[in-house]
Amino acid sequence: MISGHTNVAAVIGDPVRHSLSPTLHNAAFAASGLDWVYVAFPVPAGDAVAAVAALRTLRLGGMSVTMPHKSAVVAAVDECSTAVEALGAANCLVPLADGRIRAENTDGEGFLAGLRTDADLDVAGRHVAVLGAGGAARDVVQACAAAGAAGVTVVNRSADRAVAAAGLAGAVGRVGEPSDVATADLVVNATSVGMGADPSMPCDPALLHGGQVIVDLIYEPRETPWLAAARAAGIEAHNGLSMLIGQAAVAFRLWTGVEAPVQAMREAAENKSA
Repeated sequence: MISGHTNVAAVIGDPVRHSLSPTLHNAAFAASGLDWVYVAFPVPAGDAVAAVAALRTLRLGGMSVTMPHKSAVVAAVDECSTAVEALGAANCLVPLADGRIRAENTDGEGFLAGLRTDADLDVAGRHVAVLGAGGAARDVVQACAAAGAAGVTVVNRSADRAVAAAGLAGAVGRVGEPSDVATADLVVNATSVGMGADPSMPCDPALLHGGQVIVDLIYEPRETPWLAAARAAGIEAHNGLSMLIGQAAVAFRLWTGVEAPVQAMREAAENKSA
């Protein structure tokens, strides 16, 4: 029952009505017995600062941030996590007890948590190839390097963007070619290639082989053509749903101080798409 005591959290973005975040968080609040509710607010580009001001004024319990606001909100908060400082982008705003707002980026931690859940894989000492150099790719590059990856290779059509993304990995980062996919332990598609009804693939599946783990950050459809090709070749392959759940679970903990009921979140997401 929603009452005058109910805490409200929200996601802002444009578009945002399609977001699975309300499904994930409301399932988590219900499973945890918390008097919280989570809603989606469409916020046009250019209004991110106003949305952060609304977070303060309305005393919301927390705010998720998606495109196109991840960079714009950083200038409107009071402090930033190390990941946000490195990436220049945030996906989670946390109201603090003293009234300040802290910006976090939970995507990288969510990716690593999803990797452990799906593949029981720790990236420490591993070689990672990341396809793409946009926001999602940058999250993965930074997180893998921070988690001790032996090497992080960025493969992208735009050389300048690849250099910038690889730089987030410091000494273990470099720009590579599509052929470098063959020598990686973990291959991550962080592009939108294969999303929806797109039949394209982010790299030639012939470059993949047994012993590798591949992850497609796309979660709709649950099996992209690239994932299907890899699985047909006997290669361990996973979609991006666990990353989505993992990043939401971190945000849930930051807002509530309670560990997220991850299984309840997964069941809700799977039922939503069934």
